[in-house]
Amino acid sequence: MKLLRVGPKGQEKPAMLDAQGRMRDLSAVISDVAGEVLTPAGLDRLRALNPDTLPLIEGSPRIGPCVGQVGKFVCIGLNYADHAAETGADIPKEPILFAKWTSAICGPNDNVEIPRNSSKTDWEVELGVVIGQGGRYIDQARAMEHVAGYCVVNDVSEREFQIERGGSWAKGKGNDTFGPIGPWLVTRDEIADPGNLHMWLEVDGHRFQDGSTRTMVFDIPHLISYLSQFMSLQPGDIISTGTPPGVGMGQKPPRYLRAGQTMRLGIEGLGEQQQTTVQA
Repeated sequence: MKLLRVGPKGQEKPAMLDAQGRMRDLSAVISDVAGEVLTPAGLDRLRALNPDTLPLIEGSPRIGPCVGQVGKFVCIGLNYADHAAETGADIPKEPILFAKWTSAICGPNDNVEIPRNSSKTDWEVELGVVIGQGGRYIDQARAMEHVAGYCVVNDVSEREFQIERGGSWAKGKGNDTFGPIGPWLVTRDEIADPGNLHMWLEVDGHRFQDGSTRTMVFDIPHLISYLSQFMSLQPGDIISTGTPPGVGMGQKPPRYLRAGQTMRLGIEGLGEQQQTTVQA
């Protein structure tokens, strides 16, 4: 299944795509693509529906974030060997954890704001893993049972705030609009091998990132098990699993975003995003 949320910001309604890729209204069945809806039982209930019996959503409404009411937005740093190399960093011995504030979440095609006093706003296409079954101390061998599905994430980052301002990476990761997710949540059963997906990102038509999830240092089962040692994972939590090489910071010389540019990005089987940058 491909689940999404459509409508004005803060007023999104749940939907699914039918076999022809048309949007079908789920609001008479569920209140949101969130929480218990994403558990195995919740998704089974949606799979039992005939999409052709659901109201068709006409026109081209705004697509909102594909998951609502997100509790945690956990990110993994330097999780691609080739990206670590381009930044001059050592490959981590354990996953590097940081968080994006949930107020950073926006729709996949919403504008991305360049923060005030920013000179180093950057891009990062990432595979998002959405938790369906919660848990703590999850066994790695059963970790994938806890996955509801996957989505595209743009882990927008302000490098000066992140690296040069002292303290946590989160300073440069959690600005408003720095977490576009979607266009849709693709359920786990539709992606045969999340460890081998092509992913890419372009700025103004130039392809900067062109990589694959197969260069991850720590795979999805490892990450889920590892994270669950430090926090309970809950339905609707998002894990953003790292980025391949080609970020602006890694260019020679570095290249960063300015207002008026267009980012376009996607992951095999998970759809595409497109954002225009604007000044905050």
